[in-house]
Amino acid sequence: MTAQTIDTNTVTTLVADAGAAPSLHNAQPWAFRYVRSSGVLRLYADLARDLPRTDPEKRGLHLGCGAALLNLRVAAASAGLEPVVRLLPDPHDTDLLAEVRLSDTAHPDTALARLRPAIHRRHSSRFPYRDVGIPAALRERIFGAARAEGAQLLFPSAWHVQEIVELAGDAEGREADDPELRRETVRWTRTEPVDSAEAADGVPAEAFGPGQRGTTAPVRDFTAGRPMPQRGWATFEKNPHVALLGTDHDGPADWLRAGQALQRVLLQATMDGLVASMTSQPLEWPETRWAARDPLSAMAHVQMVLRLGYGPDGPASPRRPVAELLDII
Repeated sequence: MTAQTIDTNTVTTLVADAGAAPSLHNAQPWAFRYVRSSGVLRLYADLARDLPRTDPEKRGLHLGCGAALLNLRVAAASAGLEPVVRLLPDPHDTDLLAEVRLSDTAHPDTALARLRPAIHRRHSSRFPYRDVGIPAALRERIFGAARAEGAQLLFPSAWHVQEIVELAGDAEGREADDPELRRETVRWTRTEPVDSAEAADGVPAEAFGPGQRGTTAPVRDFTAGRPMPQRGWATFEKNPHVALLGTDHDGPADWLRAGQALQRVLLQATMDGLVASMTSQPLEWPETRWAARDPLSAMAHVQMVLRLGYGPDGPASPRRPVAELLDII
């Protein structure tokens, strides 16, 4: 197999794995184009799926597309291919986020390839977790996953975790006071069950998780003030394992790297038997994003707040068919 002869079935499989990545409100804001003559797979931002009020700078869009890019690299390595990536290859085309040249290799990246079983097992779990510790060896593996993609991951101290929980609550209150923002959340989330054949994106009702009795864990509430009597309530863990993922700089290329690091952390955590949920709410407002930084660390820019632990698997969220994602020329 050479860069010029990769078959379309392989490319389709790679894009199907890429499309299993998480994204803000599960909007799945990515599109792919495979150029047969060069063996290059291009990743584009799908701006029809951005969230202009929630994500005006498109930082979250880049994070999601970066996560899809990491899945693509994992799938390629598992298929015995070497994915050579160029981020933001064309300064005149800001929608083109990455080019991936695919070629055969005798030495695929085995560290990436072994993560592939987790791609379709990983689902956000917004349910209560057990109040037990995460072993040091597991923490070190997820730290290493972030470092491998040029990002940092840290578990802040208990007092800062409490501050993050309060920041998430403050951000939720800001959203409640913003009708346009609430409408955007309603657009991408569903409080009533929907037939899986009718939904290809967005956050389904079963993925919301229960409402919290008291607020001890930073879990986003997607109801946006809508009644949801069938949802139920639960007590969440008192000592959540909250991690901050961050970068030294804060531009589009850094967001793409952070998205790749985020997904690598999530896949590694899944392989190690952990579940996770994410919240970007405290990071969607400049005032609360700055306050989310751990003042005892050197992390310059927080890109995502993660909650990790042992708990029930989250339900699968709907996915767009590959036919909608991939163009082959």
